[in-house]
This record gives sequence, structure tokens and C-alpha cells, in this order.
Amino acid sequence: MEMENKEETAKRYLIECLARDLVVMLVDDYGMGLEKALDLFYNSETLKKLEDSNTGLYYQGPVYVMDFLQEELRAKGEQ
Repeated sequence: MEMENKEETAKRYLIECLARDLVVMLVDDYGMGLEKALDLFYNSETLKKLEDSNTGLYYQGPVYVMDFLQEELRAKGEQ
């Protein structure tokens, strides 16, 4: 039980770090405001994939994950 809690805590930390990096990339690379970048990320399919333990996406670096987010934004016509 305790190991599961530690793993979930570590996963949440990795996702939060990626979230920070991805939002900064959206602001810096696409010139969008912080509020819009946060809204896009936290309502994205990419975040759902990050939160899904089966994908293991949360172990990847921000540039790799940003590719998923960019593709999603292109598909939605937001980029």
C-alpha cells in the first residue's frame, strides 16, 4: 500500500514538472498568454495521456511530450 502511494506521488510530481515546462513552451514558443496556455494544457488529451499510467508518457521529456500537444493543437486548429 505504501509503495503504491509513493509511486503515485512520484508520477504526480513528474506530471507537474512536465506541465510547468509545457506551459512555458506554449507561452514562449507560441506567444500565447499564460491563462490560455494553462487552459489548453489542462483541457488537453495530452494531459489525459500523461495521467494514464499505461502510456508511461509521464516518463518522457518535455520536448517529446510537446510533440503530442502540438499535434493535438494542429488537429483542433488551434495552432
